[in-house]
Amino acid sequence: MSLRMATLGLIAQHPDSTGYDLLKLFQRSLANVWPATQSQLYGELNKLSADGLIEVSATGVRGRKEYRATDAGHAAVRAWLESPNTEPRRNSFLLRIFMLSELSRPEIRRYLAEAKRASATERERLDDLDRQIDWDPDDDRDVLGRIVLDWGRRVCAMQLEWLDWATTQLPTEHREPEHPKH
Repeated sequence: MSLRMATLGLIAQHPDSTGYDLLKLFQRSLANVWPATQSQLYGELNKLSADGLIEVSATGVRGRKEYRATDAGHAAVRAWLESPNTEPRRNSFLLRIFMLSELSRPEIRRYLAEAKRASATERERLDDLDRQIDWDPDDDRDVLGRIVLDWGRRVCAMQLEWLDWATTQLPTEHREPEHPKH
């Protein structure tokens, strides 16, 4: 459902965008919260069009289609925004941490160290992205985009702190996994 709403929301915010324009918008902004491949995006455009939520506003050279949200599309975005978030919480990062007892303690420590490196790298990437964008404090989309970017930075900072703490919780003596590797 969220790829559908991400695509529809982008079209509502950026009318008369081509599929290519939308893909670039995904890569520049939404990739941090909901990435999409070209094939996923174009598939979603076809579904949204078939459902009457978007329409082709113009066809350019070489058949490039520009899309805009219909009244039904705008209403669908509003209804989605006003509804409670009922999607199940899933966190593959924490699921992996939960299952680390399948590894030896040295392997667990290496895993946590790698997770810390990945979080630090992601934090640096988000910091770089923040510096590259010329944020307009009077544009709601920019303000909200920066708020979302800051959330990502704070999550990375929390993960770094938490991974330091988690590493201190492990006893230092060596232990093999409870279930030997086959």
